Amino acid sequence: QVHLVESGGGLVQAGGSLRLSCAASGRSLSTSCMGWFRQAPGKEREFVAAISWNGGVTYYADSVKGRFTISRDNAKNTVYLQMNNLKEDDTAVYYCAAAAKFIATREYNYDDWGQGTQVTVSS
Repeated sequence: QVHLVESGGGLVQAGGSLRLSCAASGRSLSTSCMGWFRQAPGKEREFVAAISWNGGVTYYADSVKGRFTISRDNAKNTVYLQMNNLKEDDTAVYYCAAAAKFIATREYNYDDWGQGTQVTVSS
């Protein structure tokens, strides 16, 4: 299995930006679709963004389109989530995950998960 560790979370004011990183160990991520999910207080975990093995295809939840950008650097075995124009309802624990698919947007497609990193957006 792949061990995934998220970092970069923290407290930010509405309108600000954060960049989350997900570092992998154990094996290369070059054959895995990578995704970001989040879980806000009192809500179920939801899809945020995904990127294909080679970075050529991306998908975003409607709520983050135009504000968030997912990217990956397979040479560094790392995936990123750049979050701009953050809103209070972006507050959540953000999870990085890997799937044995070309591209995937459903939680059940993902096999390996990180521990999560907290993002808190204040208004």
